[in-house]
Amino acid sequence: MKMTYEPVGESYERYQDPSGVTVLLYPMKGYSGAYALFGTKYGSIDQYFAREGEPFSLVPAGIAHYLEHKLFESEDCDAFSLFSKTGASANAYTSFDKTVYLFSCTERFEESFGILLDFVQSPYFTEENVKKEQGIIAQEIKMYDDDPGWQVFFRLLGALYHNHGVKTDIAGTVESISHITPELLYRCYHAFYDPSNMVIAVAGNFSPETAKELIASHMKAKSQGKTVSFTEDEPETAVCPYTETVMEVSLPLFQFGYKMMPDPDPYAFLKAQIEWEIILEMLVGASSDFYDALYSEGLLNATFDAEVFSGRGFLSLIFGGESKKPKEVFARFKEMIRKAKEEGLDEKAFLSAKNGLYGKYLKGLNDADGVAADLINSEMAGVGFFDPFLILSKLTLSDLNQRLKNAFAENTSALSLILPKHQTEQE
Repeated sequence: MKMTYEPVGESYERYQDPSGVTVLLYPMKGYSGAYALFGTKYGSIDQYFAREGEPFSLVPAGIAHYLEHKLFESEDCDAFSLFSKTGASANAYTSFDKTVYLFSCTERFEESFGILLDFVQSPYFTEENVKKEQGIIAQEIKMYDDDPGWQVFFRLLGALYHNHGVKTDIAGTVESISHITPELLYRCYHAFYDPSNMVIAVAGNFSPETAKELIASHMKAKSQGKTVSFTEDEPETAVCPYTETVMEVSLPLFQFGYKMMPDPDPYAFLKAQIEWEIILEMLVGASSDFYDALYSEGLLNATFDAEVFSGRGFLSLIFGGESKKPKEVFARFKEMIRKAKEEGLDEKAFLSAKNGLYGKYLKGLNDADGVAADLINSEMAGVGFFDPFLILSKLTLSDLNQRLKNAFAENTSALSLILPKHQTEQE
């Protein structure tokens, strides 16, 4: 089926292969390279799951990330060495709610695409290679344990979330990965790497017909049924309002956040994310009065940032950076929010932020890497690739004021601090 958005003159093809995998093809004229992704709706939050008709089972934290590492390895060689022969650049990543394998190339697309399709469908786990990987990933986990930016973030998530798996490090812990076995990896692989749970996205300079032929010839098996992940109900309120620890940092590092309840409807959830992105730009962006005032007073520096942190079953607004007085920054933020609710958002700032975001989306259509990634992200989220344009075209200032009015409750927030050793925060 051809998916088109006339106002920007762009289109792509979406179809389901007989195997059950969803395919998204976005050829781009004049683009020199191609970018291909093969992903599964399986991330670190999927610890408790069951195939249809089977009992639920709990697996160790970090297993999705572990599986991603091991899938590149086969009995004969590893996929990276195969990609190096075609000149393609390959990679993979595991997030909270998905795992994606990818490559980019400027030539020999067909060979590289075949490699991608093959190795993702060819798991090879043995006692020896699984045990070897434990040491490698354990070192990676320990590295993040010593990373202040990583720690301030996950300590915040732990203060916000009671039950949701998003509070757990994607890589797991040294203890949890010690329980991973080849049998567990195969169980998770067959549960989540089912074609019906997977998406292929290709963008850039390639032949759609060739891509279709390769997919048809390389997909090895048809869907064996869906897998269901179980997540406990998450309360609206945060776990605790404050957490701190001490590490080797020159200035206090802070993050504060507000947990929100995601809309179960995918389109409504996307609309909320876009509205919050605009609101954050208006309230705390580089050109906002809040940032300008606190920067001038030396309370904030260029490290300050804000994001809409969202995914399957979770949504939070997170703000962070460095400051000599992070508690004062948080207090000033809350006062700014109170005034914004009373006075309403400025229409001129709204139009500027809205147009800026529309321009960002429009510019992104010229980037094959970004297009392919957005294709797979939107498909896995249950929305259309062009839906952000549709939402922005209909968005009003009253929508944003209503969104703002119903948010930022005190009991949904938390502040996470990393304080310098041998230094007391100056209040």
